[in-house]
Amino acid sequence: MATVTASTPALGSVRLNHLAALDVKGADAEKFLQGQTSAQVSLADGHFAPLTCFCTPKGRMLANAQLMRLGEEHYRLLLSNTLLDSLASHLKKFAAFYRAELTTQRDLVFIGASDEAPALAEQLGLELPDRVGTHTNNDQVCVIRYPGETPRWLLCFDNDSKVDVASLQDDQAGRNAWQLEDIRSGLAWLTDTQQDHFLPQMLNWEALGGISFKKGCYTGQEVVARAHFRGQVKKRLMRISIETTTLPEVGASVVNGDDKAVGEVVVSAPDHQGGVELLAVMSTKVAEETMPLYLDGAPATLLPLPYAIERVDPEQLAVSLNG
Repeated sequence: MATVTASTPALGSVRLNHLAALDVKGADAEKFLQGQTSAQVSLADGHFAPLTCFCTPKGRMLANAQLMRLGEEHYRLLLSNTLLDSLASHLKKFAAFYRAELTTQRDLVFIGASDEAPALAEQLGLELPDRVGTHTNNDQVCVIRYPGETPRWLLCFDNDSKVDVASLQDDQAGRNAWQLEDIRSGLAWLTDTQQDHFLPQMLNWEALGGISFKKGCYTGQEVVARAHFRGQVKKRLMRISIETTTLPEVGASVVNGDDKAVGEVVVSAPDHQGGVELLAVMSTKVAEETMPLYLDGAPATLLPLPYAIERVDPEQLAVSLNG
């Protein structure tokens, strides 16, 4: 467990080294992705950037990502850098049957920004998107509006851009601030530690519009759909605060008063009061019953999420964002 040495600062602009990009290009790029991902790929229209995920045949998540169309026959997936190589290797087994090429983009710079985002976008000659889940892009940069109480954007660009990358904040405190906004938004990005472990619904992915139940088949689709329509999801992503000065490990157990495990940590970050906030996949009984919760002996408290645990169709979301 890592010790929290200081309160999390307000968002400025910071390098986000935990992210990576996988590009998919070619005449069959859309058709290829349509058979592998939970998103309705046609919704990625150069404006709307749908959330998506890739699953095993048993419906377990190999990666979750955000999907953008950057140009004709050119798509980009943003995901955890710990999953970049494994997802690329997995998808290349299927891409061999399509006119589609996968490229891991290792030289891109990822910047999370709030107040400083307009100035960065101006340097790059791009307008900021004003609605969560939408993006703008040119041949230098793509910018996505992220959720959160604080307006914030993710900028992704080449090292040889007009931005002085060396002058941007590059420290863990800044990344913690960004991570805390993700947590408060109820948004968890899968890492290699828990790959092939969760159904998408366990990360509330359908409540975030990350699963299309109206598209055709994709790998794992049958299991994901059956879990949804038969109400078989007994674990859900929940937000928790802990009275502690140390960050828990990914996968650490949240227990009840009888010391029985009722959940596991997915992501955590220090809050502004010297404690920790986290997202954990928890038994749904935790929300249905009042029970004490602990993590490594520290009291834990359930906090509200900013969305309801109900299905959000990305097709309807796209219409609302483009309206």
